[in-house]
Amino acid sequence: MAEESSRIAGPGLRADARRNRGRILVAARAVFAEHGIDAPMAAVARRAGVGVATLYRRFPTREALVRAAFAQQMEACLRALTEALADPDPWRGFRRLFETACELQREERGFSAAFVAAFPDSTAEHAQARERAERDLMTLVRRAQAAGALRADFHPSDLAVALLSHCGLVTALPHDGAASRRLVAYLLQSFRAEAARGALPPPSPLALRSLPLAADGPRRRPSRA
Repeated sequence: MAEESSRIAGPGLRADARRNRGRILVAARAVFAEHGIDAPMAAVARRAGVGVATLYRRFPTREALVRAAFAQQMEACLRALTEALADPDPWRGFRRLFETACELQREERGFSAAFVAAFPDSTAEHAQARERAERDLMTLVRRAQAAGALRADFHPSDLAVALLSHCGLVTALPHDGAASRRLVAYLLQSFRAEAARGALPPPSPLALRSLPLAADGPRRRPSRA
């Protein structure tokens, strides 16, 4: 009898669960794009057409929901970093990494909202992934500097500052691709070794932790449910 019940209900429940999960993630990206990632979870549930209890069964915390909603973007960032390291031209690899991250910000405004927030490193695995990504980024920066392409005083945290600046632009002007591309070009030119003029202030000790280059996703401040 239990077997029959499982056969009848199981596949239907699994299909419903998949559909609900998909609707929730689409709704979350839309709500976060419009209202930021501090938007009430109830607003996501309403947009998805599911109950709040259903949402919390699928995603017990806001952090879990945001990580799942922007998993593709995070994976794209990691893939871009891997490809940048594999490129025999370190400047070209660095440039493509930066352009990819900015393109993701343009394409998904919710990702921009998540990008400027802060998540704790909730597991040792996430912390290790972030540390590995930061090491890879440092390797890429050093290679580009050794090639004489990237300014010698560039610090990996400068990449985070530049991306946060671009994030602010696409948040304020979400449909102005021309402004985005122009800012990206300006920033890339400023990173070149030949653009260095005088000493820069010290790098930010916190900005590097804002980079979405690890599996734990973006970082955020505690907020309301």
